[in-house]
Amino acid sequence: MTTATPAATVEHGPLRVSTLSTGPLQENAVLVWDAASGEGYLIDPGDEAGKLLGWVMNQGVKVRGILLTHAHFDHIGAVQPLREALNVPVWLHERDLPLYRAGQQSASRWNLPFVQPADPDHFITQDQVFSAGKLRLKARELPGHAPGHVVFVGEGLAVVGDTLFQGGIGRTDLPGGNHPQLMQGIVAELLSLPRSTALYPGHGASSSVAAEQASNPFLM
Repeated sequence: MTTATPAATVEHGPLRVSTLSTGPLQENAVLVWDAASGEGYLIDPGDEAGKLLGWVMNQGVKVRGILLTHAHFDHIGAVQPLREALNVPVWLHERDLPLYRAGQQSASRWNLPFVQPADPDHFITQDQVFSAGKLRLKARELPGHAPGHVVFVGEGLAVVGDTLFQGGIGRTDLPGGNHPQLMQGIVAELLSLPRSTALYPGHGASSSVAAEQASNPFLM
């Protein structure tokens, strides 16, 4: 079991962000909320549901829903116990539903335990906005790593899943991957954001648009 601890809470104006890495693949769950109301969203709860639930409770956040950037098994492994514990709906892009339903099969290839979640409650659409107090997270389609991959863009921040990492990009050699599509999406949906925008990826450390434009070898 991972001994990772939550990253320090980061302030983005009226918004707050905290991340917690769990599981053998060290996937980052991201909690984004409005500081005044204490309401927000849990994004990509990948593993170790008990640890994630304790983290959410310690932050004092009232979670309004679970949002998924995509449906690879390491991003959805704690969905079922957390949707039940928090009594909230789950949102996913419809094009990733086959991956979602294949979670158990995918995890078994890694010889990893996995709790197959029930189907999502709702499908995410392009430019859909998820609100809580002053928080506005807009969903933007960014396929290439997965067919239904989306990123969530808020004021001064973007939760980018497995599209863009600190010094890297998402894999495109997996089923449904498409390298040109991923690169086009990164340019159109992420590099078009203000350079100060913080990027919260599905693995590894956070970064910014400016930092990746300056040093990411895949963007040179």
